[in-house]
Amino acid sequence: MNKQNLIIYDFNELFSILNEIKKDLNFNLINVSRQEFSNLNLLQLNSYLIVSKKEILNVKNHVIFKNLPLKISKIIETININFLKIKFNQQSDIDLGNYKLNLNSRKIFDEDKELNLTEKEADIIIFLKNSKKPVSIDELQTHVWGHSSKLETHTVETHIYRLRKKIGKKFNNNEFIISTKQGYNIK
Repeated sequence: MNKQNLIIYDFNELFSILNEIKKDLNFNLINVSRQEFSNLNLLQLNSYLIVSKKEILNVKNHVIFKNLPLKISKIIETININFLKIKFNQQSDIDLGNYKLNLNSRKIFDEDKELNLTEKEADIIIFLKNSKKPVSIDELQTHVWGHSSKLETHTVETHIYRLRKKIGKKFNNNEFIISTKQGYNIK
């Protein structure tokens, strides 16, 4: 597994201290000055956290240590907690092509818009996303609703219809969930 990267922004004292104990740390250290930071490509880093003494505008995954001095154990604890939060958030976003589904908030979003989903709607999308082939109504009934018998119900069709309508209205996309003879799938 790749180690997470701690970017220490214009904070040489902290870098010196952490560099002395780096063999005991669970993250890589990257020391950057203000000038070097603008050349740093954050997209190349798998997982990162930036620490500094001052706020840096327009960056995410950032922790500011203002109230110094702090015990080194408190600093490392804060860093580790923030790395856990980042990892949790990364694992909660499911890639759906042009969209992402956040499992924590049950929101589907693109670059501009977001849409709240019910728990069942999120479950439908996840099940369709994880399926390699179109999913029949019976499969959705069994795996999403937990119905083991073949009940005559239009629950699945109704949920799919409403979900398509919501996504179509919000994202102007009427082809997110496709219906074929074999069943439903996500485009």
